[in-house]
Amino acid sequence: MQITEIYKSIQGESSYAGLPCIFVRLTGCNLRCSWCDSEYTFTGGQKMTVDQVYSQVERLSKSRANGNANGDGGTAKLLEITGGEPMLQEREVVPLMQRLLDGGYTVLVETSGERPLAAVPKRVVKIVDVKCPHSGAAETFRMENLDTLEAHDELKFVISDWVDYDFARDFIRQHDLASRVSSVILSPAFRKDAQGTRDASQCLLDPRQLAERMLQDSIPARLGLQIHKFIWDPAAKGV
Repeated sequence: MQITEIYKSIQGESSYAGLPCIFVRLTGCNLRCSWCDSEYTFTGGQKMTVDQVYSQVERLSKSRANGNANGDGGTAKLLEITGGEPMLQEREVVPLMQRLLDGGYTVLVETSGERPLAAVPKRVVKIVDVKCPHSGAAETFRMENLDTLEAHDELKFVISDWVDYDFARDFIRQHDLASRVSSVILSPAFRKDAQGTRDASQCLLDPRQLAERMLQDSIPARLGLQIHKFIWDPAAKGV
């Protein structure tokens, strides 16, 4: 499979935010979201086998610089497969997921839901980023993927303006997402050119205003902030 990078950091998004995590970032994406912060994954990378990826993950996992969610043994057993769009490499990435599960890892996969998700092992936590209108990739989500969701999965909506918010609110209600998955997340998009300043002024929509609107509308969702962009320079890679 084609890999852009493998690294360890703090999980910046989802209900796992704040936990030490190993990231396996695959190369390639078939969408071009207007606010995308990982365009460097569209091309390049290096070919790696499942065994090579697993070996590198194991080295990072056993590093004393990491501790896992349970705080035992100095090992990190939380791992996210991301991209790009990892499901473009389904033939290779599904066996990798199973290998990691068998190795005792809690495996997350970040995906747009534009590709079929039925082959993803049930124990993998799917974090599905449903694209809103102003992403530039609206209506790419495969509705049949709703039927693949497990109770531990999560859905995310990246919000850049109130049109996006209205779309997310209506989608959440129409499909009763709160009863399907463990978390529904609304996350304000960061500016594509964000760098230097590590604060909410870099968001396209003020998180305070988004929070107030969510409270007003009683949305059964959580507000999500990309906390790695508040810890490190928003333009930093590999964090």
